[in-house]
Amino acid sequence: MSEYVLAIDQGTTSTRAILFDQALHPVVTVQQEIAQHFPQSGRVEHEPEEIWSSVVSTVRAALRNAGTTAEKVIAAGITNQRETVILWDRRSGNPLGRAIVWQDRRTAELCRGLKKNGGEAVIRQKTGLLADPYFSATKAAWMLDHNDGAREAAKSGHIAFGTIDSFLLWRLTGGKSHMTDATNASRTLLYDILENCWSDDLCNLIRVPKSILPEVADCAAEFGTMDPALFGAAIPVTGIAGDQQAATIGQACFDEGMVKATYGTGCFALMNTGGIPVRSDNQLLTTIGYRLAGQTTYALEGSIFIAGAAVQWLRDGLHMIEKSSDAEVRATEADPAQRVYLVPAFTGLGAPWWDPDARGAMFGLTRNTGPAEFARAALEAACYQTRDLMEAMRADFSSNETPMLRVDGGMAASDWTMQRLADILNSRVDRPKTLESTARGAAYLAGLQRGFYPPPKEFAANWALDRAFEPRLGAEERERDYAGWKDAVRRTLSDNSGG
Repeated sequence: MSEYVLAIDQGTTSTRAILFDQALHPVVTVQQEIAQHFPQSGRVEHEPEEIWSSVVSTVRAALRNAGTTAEKVIAAGITNQRETVILWDRRSGNPLGRAIVWQDRRTAELCRGLKKNGGEAVIRQKTGLLADPYFSATKAAWMLDHNDGAREAAKSGHIAFGTIDSFLLWRLTGGKSHMTDATNASRTLLYDILENCWSDDLCNLIRVPKSILPEVADCAAEFGTMDPALFGAAIPVTGIAGDQQAATIGQACFDEGMVKATYGTGCFALMNTGGIPVRSDNQLLTTIGYRLAGQTTYALEGSIFIAGAAVQWLRDGLHMIEKSSDAEVRATEADPAQRVYLVPAFTGLGAPWWDPDARGAMFGLTRNTGPAEFARAALEAACYQTRDLMEAMRADFSSNETPMLRVDGGMAASDWTMQRLADILNSRVDRPKTLESTARGAAYLAGLQRGFYPPPKEFAANWALDRAFEPRLGAEERERDYAGWKDAVRRTLSDNSGG
């Protein structure tokens, strides 16, 4: 009898349900896009009910397309867009409003206040993060302040806080389980990553009641059982991880110094630093990479807010391309003499700049600049930003060499982009045979908890390379191109003092 593990991958632009077999091969994938809402400049929202319905419909379609039933699914894992926040009423299960997405910048003023009052030092010490609108807690505080009666309801125990994983788990279990895992908790600004618990000090500082927060478990744990009315059987949920940590697991980055970068809406690079949190001197984040069997593994992370979203902008905003894959074709047609740079600070700049007030800009435009040059600049922006992160990681981790990089995500399928990345980094870039690293990581966690998949070392031994991209660009040209990028960023920063 066939047995499967279900991965629910709820991302920024779409939801996917994937069934994996015992060899961790994806058997069936169903994907459904979700709408992006931009009510004001710098604000990004999702409809929680649309997210929920997309999960239900994709899971049902995956089971149907595989010709199987929920009885043959031994476990489910959830991976999610991190830092996106939903508050809901425990009594009705109804959200208080739209989810505030990780890209949203509405709490920039609140974060400036935390910095001015010395709060960021406390945040940095306990969480490894910065006082930036990117993270969850200030979003939750804003929602409590901007929904009539929400703070009073929270004091009465009627409000629940959740990143997307917690909200989905609550709904999937019929309101029986309000939990999250250590990786998602570590991204809230409220979780002490050294003590592995919610921090009273941080909850008081940011004004988020501790009573609304979920229980925190390991990444592979017993999170609850799905209501059998949903899919026809009570599927246990036994794995949860935020999307970037799930991709780190899916890429088998279990050894210190290993780095993965996932190219989706944004790009996020994580370096495994082992059992000791490395404090960054270069504006990177110290975070939890994963927690298994009670043992925490830490990571350095660099967060790029806009990667694949720049290609979507070319497609949907400027209508320069018809489909995302056209960007690679257009990039190959670009005039090599034109040095056009796109700094995609559409929602501010992440690491290592952390400028929420920066906005996107193009540099080097001429009368001859056209869609091909725009496409090349959009793809190159992800490469240049990755180098920013890798250089910061090398400095923080005391390494003279740029670490070898494992890549995944939609943009990693582009040979042109990955070759350009290797050239800009002057380092080898490894692309695995399975680019579904995020969902694969979630499935692995769920199956690991059930004994369906092997321990990490054995799992890592089965990681399979699709292609290694070796650098070809000369040093002079590479450094000239990168210097142009750094100058473009300097001109884009809100105070024009960086770079």
